[in-house]
Amino acid sequence: MPAVEARSSAILRNATVILAVIACGACCYFLSGIMTPLALAMFLAVMIDGFARVLEHRLAWLSQRWAVPVAILLSLILFGGTCFFIAENAAGFATQLVTYTPKLNSLIAYVAGLLGFEAPPSVSQLFHQLDPTKYLGQVAKAFQNFAVTASLVLIYTAFIIASRRGWARKVVGLFPNHAERHEAVAAFERIRDGVEQYLWVQTVTGLMIAGSSWLAMIAVGLDNALFWAFLIFIASYIPIVGGVVAVAAPPIFALVQFETYWQAIVLFGVLQLIGMIVGNVIYPRMQGQSLNIDPLIVLLALAFWGAVWGLAGAFLSTPLTVAIMVILAQFDGTRWIAVILSADGDPQQLKSKHPSGAPDASVSIGRLGKRS
Repeated sequence: MPAVEARSSAILRNATVILAVIACGACCYFLSGIMTPLALAMFLAVMIDGFARVLEHRLAWLSQRWAVPVAILLSLILFGGTCFFIAENAAGFATQLVTYTPKLNSLIAYVAGLLGFEAPPSVSQLFHQLDPTKYLGQVAKAFQNFAVTASLVLIYTAFIIASRRGWARKVVGLFPNHAERHEAVAAFERIRDGVEQYLWVQTVTGLMIAGSSWLAMIAVGLDNALFWAFLIFIASYIPIVGGVVAVAAPPIFALVQFETYWQAIVLFGVLQLIGMIVGNVIYPRMQGQSLNIDPLIVLLALAFWGAVWGLAGAFLSTPLTVAIMVILAQFDGTRWIAVILSADGDPQQLKSKHPSGAPDASVSIGRLGKRS
């Protein structure tokens, strides 16, 4: 009888966990307007906090009090410079596309001939048939939603950073027992380290892909090679999608720019090789050594969070999965889910070593223990 009761209890507990996961997913979907800016703000706050700790560690003259303001200022300068670079190059890129109209017409005619169409439309005819004026309202609404979301993210981030001073006292109040407090802080540190390591892995591999792609595009003479390399680097922060952009987009525009096809073929082959080496050799090693997430789970998380929160969910899919895995590993009833999400069956272990030299979890735990 005890064995039967234990089995029934385990089944009931697992069923409750599954229903809770479904309910949480539904809440995230229906409350995406509130949850998405908050999740982005938390991610941005963690990124700024990690940047501040790196600055504090690397710059001996910078005090802990001024590390966060300096990190915020540098982040704003970096973000502003990125927006300026995109705006400046996008305008020239759009203007240059007009000069490719004859080549586009010939490509359309060639493809139409292969498909059996006798009178293919020209670019101008397609443009008029699409009637872009019908979509101006949707485009304006999309920009408005982006502006509102960006404003909410900045506001949330400011409040999160402003309230960080009281987190230590809240942890002490929530976990009066030193052992429980130590375990809770350690779990938070693992989540934070996982997010920082994800940023580190994506940045390093993105720079590898973007730099190698830039050299390949320069070699064949593709216009706006630096702009394309920058877009490839930005897209690399979205798993899987970045690789598709890196391989597909530049060769397509090489077909438009050049009279011959060998540049596009060579560019496609080289970019495919770069993506295979970085994506199948370097990236899995760095990810496996830091995030401890199963590669299949990374793909499923991208599909799930992309469906729930759109582009923001695709960007946050891996950090969110890391946080969920660490949280679920803290409870006996949900630990089996964390084991499935992990790469080596040990969800408690994020094999993260700060490549930046920032202080590890034990330092923060020690500081918190002293404050308590």
